[in-house]
Amino acid sequence: MWPLIAQIWRPALEIFILAVTIYLATRFVRGTRGWPVVVGFAILLLLLTLTATLLKLEVLRYLVGNASFVIVMGAIVIFQPEIRRLLGELGNLPLFATAHEQRESMEVILDACERLAEVRIGALIAIEQSIQLREAVESGISVDCLATAEMLEAIFFPNNAIHDGGVIIKGDRIAYAACIFPLTRRLGLNKSLGTRHRAALGLSDETDAVIVVVSEETGSISYAYRGELVRGISIEELRAFLTSVIVRPPRTAGLWQWLRRWGADTPAQPAAPAVANPAAPAASQGETK
Repeated sequence: MWPLIAQIWRPALEIFILAVTIYLATRFVRGTRGWPVVVGFAILLLLLTLTATLLKLEVLRYLVGNASFVIVMGAIVIFQPEIRRLLGELGNLPLFATAHEQRESMEVILDACERLAEVRIGALIAIEQSIQLREAVESGISVDCLATAEMLEAIFFPNNAIHDGGVIIKGDRIAYAACIFPLTRRLGLNKSLGTRHRAALGLSDETDAVIVVVSEETGSISYAYRGELVRGISIEELRAFLTSVIVRPPRTAGLWQWLRRWGADTPAQPAAPAVANPAAPAASQGETK
């Protein structure tokens, strides 16, 4: 019994590693812009292999069998954006992040929201958590810069070319700006909710991102998280909430959770109905920014 196990455990481990790698790679590229290229290339490679085998074309079969280098280089070129995103997410895992870095990023957002609220400049900021904001970033402009209060103020400054839409923050960096978030499809919401608040609620319905909103009409600050919208809060209340959600110690399960969600296509379901703070000032019906 034991000699048999000793003989097969290495091949079994290799098969398992290859199977998991192929599965994760397939889920990662599925739904990306390079996915049709992968399907087309796989079909072409299969047809060439069958043709070379059936017709006994030795040269063609040799070229197909030794095209691994070309395949690897082609995959790197085609999936260069996805590979960068993958490596960036691996580096931003909670396994490597520190509570100090998370708190610094949170303070930047708080500082920017306080300044924007004082001068009544509208803002829509999404803080990405475990679920990637793929649908939102498709319509956004890549920024990829260090998150600072000054940069957020510059982005949302009126008449700026990218002030419309939302900003997506990943870790301590501003990843995208001018993103169009999905509006909530809920019925029976307060008609005073502006487009920013509806977009924040819509994104929180589909992901676990934290979305902070600054009203252009009233200067009030709100946040949306897991389908719940809380309006008219103070900076200290926002700090307490962000601390409870964002600032947390590193988790050893971060890598496993990242692998589980890697390439996942199913959005999270909202955890709670929308709740508006009754004491908050109502946003104007004309607020569309």
